[in-house]
Amino acid sequence: MCRVLSVSVGGFYAWRKRPASAREQEDGTITEQIVNIYRQHQGRYGSPRIHAQLRDEGIHVGRKRVVRLMKQAQLAAHHTTHRVMTTRADPAAVPAENVLDRAFLAQRPNEKWVADITYIPTGSSRMYLAVVLDLFSRRVVGWAMNHRQDEVLVEQAVTMAVTHRKPAAGLLHHSDRGCQYTSQAYQALLKGLDFQISMSRKGNCWDNAVMERFFGTLKRECTSRAHFVTHEETRLAIFEYIEVYYNRVRKHSTLGYLSPMQFEIMKN
Repeated sequence: MCRVLSVSVGGFYAWRKRPASAREQEDGTITEQIVNIYRQHQGRYGSPRIHAQLRDEGIHVGRKRVVRLMKQAQLAAHHTTHRVMTTRADPAAVPAENVLDRAFLAQRPNEKWVADITYIPTGSSRMYLAVVLDLFSRRVVGWAMNHRQDEVLVEQAVTMAVTHRKPAAGLLHHSDRGCQYTSQAYQALLKGLDFQISMSRKGNCWDNAVMERFFGTLKRECTSRAHFVTHEETRLAIFEYIEVYYNRVRKHSTLGYLSPMQFEIMKN
């Protein structure tokens, strides 16, 4: 090996005995901190959020250095799983216009809410999750779970949001054209709250991209690596992810790497 690399045998053994440089020692310390953050967040954080967390802890290192050290430690955020469509349109229903029109930024809380449904595999069946998200802070303000995908599920989610947030009249509520959202009961509920109703165009998931991204994040970070057996187990995992982790702790890139609750506190 020494002959191939044109290195003297004595030089090789001298290199073996040489203590680690200050830079290498610092890399080792930073790598330990990166591993701790990665484990605290159960492998959900990639280099951008770990870099932001290090900065919050007073450790100022370059983003490229974090990427290099994570690669050396074989650390990477978990990947997204494929999405199964849950939207079932009612051909007899008359959908609302797309008032939101992909304007996903809001100037204040309770100005624009988006809503949607996804499914969570549980044992040999499924649980359905309905969520209401505030576009101002990307905070989950309402959610509900059930083994049935009907208008009662979405009513429970928006009722939770209204109970907790007490929005003023005129709030913009955006959803897809699923039969749950176009049902007479749900439309009557929104009109009774004096909400402005908006719906995505037919077959266009980009019109509700923020909610689609949230569901992708939830599945990547919470459900794709889990094997839930009972409905109660599924419900507990979703509760812990949304109420304990996502709303309060998880850094959001759109919010300058603050959690939704931190962002609302800072802006109030």
